[in-house]
Amino acid sequence: MTRLYASVAAIGIAALLIATFWQTVGTRGNDAFAECRGSAVAGGTGSIGGPFTLVNGEGETMTDTDVFTRPSLVYFGYTFCPDVCPLDTARNAEALDILSASGHDAQGVFISIDPERDTPEVVGEWAGYMHEAMIGLTGSPEQVAAASRAYRTYYRKHETDDEFYLVDHSTFTYLVFPDLGFVEFFRRDATADEVARRAACFIEARGRV
Repeated sequence: MTRLYASVAAIGIAALLIATFWQTVGTRGNDAFAECRGSAVAGGTGSIGGPFTLVNGEGETMTDTDVFTRPSLVYFGYTFCPDVCPLDTARNAEALDILSASGHDAQGVFISIDPERDTPEVVGEWAGYMHEAMIGLTGSPEQVAAASRAYRTYYRKHETDDEFYLVDHSTFTYLVFPDLGFVEFFRRDATADEVARRAACFIEARGRV
């Protein structure tokens, strides 16, 4: 009887492994970007991204459709950030240069999570200083919050009367396509070469579909 139970258990485990294998293979087989992915998203890529309405450096109201006209590296930060945001955005700017040198047309998008200080003019000038192909966006607190929710980012202003307050925030960079939306994210420890290489893989794979 013990052997019978052991055999049944073994068969069950084997069946589970086979099912898992085919589920994984099938998922990757249906994913045009499988060879490019370096991360996994809980809930799938469709759970990140969505419509938003923000304001650019010229004071123009823009929707996500207006913004994402080409592959974009999207970052949520703020211009008063003392260290993380400038470093991450400079990394993204370098990745844009690498992509451009290899013939790939892409842009940067910097979305402020500090609308109190980041006026359209401020965020527009800051983004333009970081890279000529980078768009700066801000908006009302409600507009910024809606964009943040869509991309599942986190931010929290330190409660203080100091005008030089800090804002805690997540530090992912998102790769977004105009016709597909969000396709991948990059952690801040990824180098400019890695971001450019993986972004180029997605762009080239998209061209083959």
